[in-house]
Amino acid sequence: MKKYACIAALAGALIFVVCLFSGCASFRGESAGKEDFEAELEFFAMDTFMRVVACGEKERANAAVLAAQEEVYRLEGMFSTEKETSEIYQANKSGGGEISGETFDLLQRAVQLWEMTGGAFDITVYPLMRVWGFMDGQYRVPDASEISGILEKTGASGVLFNKEEGSIKYNVEGMQVDLGGIVKGYAAARIMEIYKKAGLTGGLVSLGGNVQVFGTKPDGSPWRIGLKNPEGGKEYLGVLQAKDLAVVTSGGYERYFEQDGVRYHHILDPATGYPAGAGLLCATVVSADGTLADGLSTAVFIMGMERAVEFWREHSTEFDMVLYTEEGELYVTEGIYADFSSALPYTIIPVEP
Repeated sequence: MKKYACIAALAGALIFVVCLFSGCASFRGESAGKEDFEAELEFFAMDTFMRVVACGEKERANAAVLAAQEEVYRLEGMFSTEKETSEIYQANKSGGGEISGETFDLLQRAVQLWEMTGGAFDITVYPLMRVWGFMDGQYRVPDASEISGILEKTGASGVLFNKEEGSIKYNVEGMQVDLGGIVKGYAAARIMEIYKKAGLTGGLVSLGGNVQVFGTKPDGSPWRIGLKNPEGGKEYLGVLQAKDLAVVTSGGYERYFEQDGVRYHHILDPATGYPAGAGLLCATVVSADGTLADGLSTAVFIMGMERAVEFWREHSTEFDMVLYTEEGELYVTEGIYADFSSALPYTIIPVEP
């Protein structure tokens, strides 16, 4: 359940260097003074291009972006479904086993999100993603019986935890998990911790569409995050002023294939095994918790407008959201509307109906 960019970070006059192969990185910095240096690093990891920006004293800022890159590589090595040395790969191969405390905790968090969202966020849809061809690009529409058989092996309640042994077990043969739906959000949150410990004044992380910001820009102003219009063009859906927040978008408009005139996108509804079709083009979640924002952006997109609004009202102290429907209607929840601007008409969703 990967996020593909409904987001672009508007971080000021920064130069972007595109690297077209895995492992490539670009590094630069600029400064107007000793304490307001802005370091930037771009690299490829977790199957996407990533950008990290750190603001503060020059040596600290330079060291922080390099530490951020190393942290992403470390997490990719732990949580990848494709790398044979990763803990998730080995658990999927063996149906469980001993894992590190960090992997144990993140898997537990994922199961909690499954419970919180009524199953809309589900890390066990990985076999479905594979059979649709979204993992290797060999796209096809599975027949109904094939999907039905795989659905019998899904449901995050099937991941059993043994805290004393530090191990997990899948209670259904053939069950597999993929943390891709929250790992970028988790990585961004970890980078924010690196920035804070480094004593920086601000920072930004853009991990394949997941954006999280800390503090302010060097001039003291808040970060500005543009929400890309999924229907194309240069016009943003809107711009959000943010400080110490994660902004994560899910949508089915970038990663898809067509067969017999029908478009099939990559965000699968765990209840049906088919691409979610609840009427949203994209859903953006805003939260101080990067991991939560990552998981909920997928869940909210799958829920659709009515269910998502009901869910938000139950959890409005934990997150806010921006929703854009297939009819071209834009909605912003009450908690962030004062920091949101758009050239498009939009409706504010109140906490109280």
